[in-house]
Amino acid sequence: MLDWLADLLEKCGDELQRLDLPDMSVARKFLFVLLAGLMALSGFFCYVFLGDKGSSIPNGERLDVYITVQPGMTAASIGEMLEERGVIGSRQKFWLIAKLGGEEGKFKAGTYQMYVNMPIRDAIDVLIGGEVSMLRFTIPEGFTVREIAARLEREGVVSAKEFTDKAKHFGPYRYMKAQRQAIYCAEGFLFPDTYEVEPGTSAEAILQMMARNFDDKLTDEMRGKAEKLDLTVYELITLASLVEKEARFEEDRPIIAQVFFKRLEINMPLQSDTTIQYLLDAPKEDVTYADTEIDSPYNTYQHYGLPPGPIANPGIASIQAVLNPADTDYLYFVADRAGHNHYTKSYDEHLEVVNRVR
Repeated sequence: MLDWLADLLEKCGDELQRLDLPDMSVARKFLFVLLAGLMALSGFFCYVFLGDKGSSIPNGERLDVYITVQPGMTAASIGEMLEERGVIGSRQKFWLIAKLGGEEGKFKAGTYQMYVNMPIRDAIDVLIGGEVSMLRFTIPEGFTVREIAARLEREGVVSAKEFTDKAKHFGPYRYMKAQRQAIYCAEGFLFPDTYEVEPGTSAEAILQMMARNFDDKLTDEMRGKAEKLDLTVYELITLASLVEKEARFEEDRPIIAQVFFKRLEINMPLQSDTTIQYLLDAPKEDVTYADTEIDSPYNTYQHYGLPPGPIANPGIASIQAVLNPADTDYLYFVADRAGHNHYTKSYDEHLEVVNRVR
């Protein structure tokens, strides 16, 4: 591009030499204006083409983003999507580079693996190359159905609404048959893991894959241990989901599991804040007294026993904690601001600890 500008300047100078202008000052003015315009044009092209380096990636790590280009999408709409997902910094520059390069209509429909702060030139090359990627997504332990749905939509896998609609009644295994009041039949049985799917995979197919993974991870030994504890698989996972949401540190899981077992044994409400959080639109740092009066079967302050179903999708550690609870006499626990739990045997002791750590 810069060579082209130099050639253009040279040609303009040759043409001016051949012009028979009576007033050379006019020629000089004309040449000055022409050169100024070309310099501005040169600067513009340098900004567009040489100023596109993306951003540096700390520690050599990059954040992958999967982009789906639908048939008929324009360069402008693709650039807007790339900017919104953080792949590029400027949709206008993307469109301009594609336009000037004659690549505006060459983008191929499909799903592509890109990354945050990618140079625009590299992004265009990926979209023109047409090498479609598998979609990879990771679901952390403790994610709810709604959180899974939001992540799948954000990463371009499937719409959140389609996923949550299917999850309400999805129960291919007999132990998944939810109580009538459960919000999502699939809740608790979608194993937290990293998955790869082809672009266009349906929400039901993703649910099938995650539920099958859960069924594989729940070994015969674990099922047998649950039976010895007089727990159904549904009850096991419901308890494990409470442990998953309550425990931030590994050592707390079996102790919290034992506290819940003890409360169930003496017919005491579980009083788990996590069941209240499950009902809220967004998590809160502290559950209020008013929150504990929410009218819902999931409210374990108002209702005895287990909630209607799991409140999250637990990992193996929380399931094992329920199968192997600690041997303690604790009946109460409260987490400090760092997430460490403090345990007591009486309510008076519990109140003292709450006042100290919260």
